[in-house]
Amino acid sequence: MMSINDIQDSIIEEFAVYDEWLDKYEYLIDLGRDLPLAEEADKTEGNLIDGCQSRVWLVCRRESDGRLYFRADSDAIITKGIISLLVRIFDGQTPADILAADLYFIDAIGLKENLSPTRAGGLAAMIKRIREIAEQYGEG
Repeated sequence: MMSINDIQDSIIEEFAVYDEWLDKYEYLIDLGRDLPLAEEADKTEGNLIDGCQSRVWLVCRRESDGRLYFRADSDAIITKGIISLLVRIFDGQTPADILAADLYFIDAIGLKENLSPTRAGGLAAMIKRIREIAEQYGEG
């Protein structure tokens, strides 16, 4: 299992290939297309992330090893690419590691300053929700 920082470093390397933000957006869209579709049963109000302009569903399960496994989907392709990055980073990690994570990849790839204010707010809402889930499972 790769650490959160190792995964972030891989993402930074992948995005470093592209000089222009238009190319990075295209890559983000491709990542969203590659994210497995969520089951229709997962697309419930309870799984919707509050604070996102588009609809983003996040489902988490905890395995017997204490690690958290995430599935996500969105009705907006760029948002789906963003949540796919977060799922990639946090999937299979422990609640403690998720809560301790410094998400430096966001600034390193220039994501935050190249998102619209509403998408940047959505990114913050996604991270907040993942951390809330980690807190809930960390207490149990």
